[in-house]
Amino acid sequence: MPIERRPLREQIRDELLRRLDRGDFSAGTDINEAALAGELGVSRTPLREALITLAGEGVLESSQGRGFRFAPVSKREFRELCEIVAALESLALETSDPGYLRKIAPELLRLARDFPDPVAEQQIIERHDDEWHDLLLSGCQNERLLDLITSVKAGMRRYAHLIAGDDAPLEREAAEHCEVAELLMAGHLDKATEALRDNWVNGMERMMSRIPSA
Repeated sequence: MPIERRPLREQIRDELLRRLDRGDFSAGTDINEAALAGELGVSRTPLREALITLAGEGVLESSQGRGFRFAPVSKREFRELCEIVAALESLALETSDPGYLRKIAPELLRLARDFPDPVAEQQIIERHDDEWHDLLLSGCQNERLLDLITSVKAGMRRYAHLIAGDDAPLEREAAEHCEVAELLMAGHLDKATEALRDNWVNGMERMMSRIPSA
């Protein structure tokens, strides 16, 4: 098995994104670099490099003399993040092999039909949606694009944890996932891509009402 060697700053960034994804950090929280470096068992240099990367991705904010903090939530940022993810996932779908997409379409449809609940807890929605979207994009060969999608989603997902909470009931629309799968089964990749984009826009609107105006 080939051993993957990645810069430590990338491993630290991924770990921080995982913790953010779990809801370990609150919006607006200042980062104590010395304490975090000690907790992770790393030196300040790669940690700071990772923090600078996350600041460039919009997950963190930085200010001279005050260090880093997790960015506060705002309707504008959430809308922008959703628009970016919608565009990136659409690109990933467009560049996937149509034959492979037709092959996995029945499983995508089964997954969508097996979770028809119009309202469910946020953590349950997240788990099912991750499985569905991961399968949908499994034919994309552009690793950099997939990494970018994961990164932007991490910034977006903190809204679900901070605003809704893991156990909060949220609205969802399983029919939108069914539509994408059915269009792929019929070989209509262009229409499926449009339906995927609509799914992100509609999900954004369902979440916007929960975010305080800023």
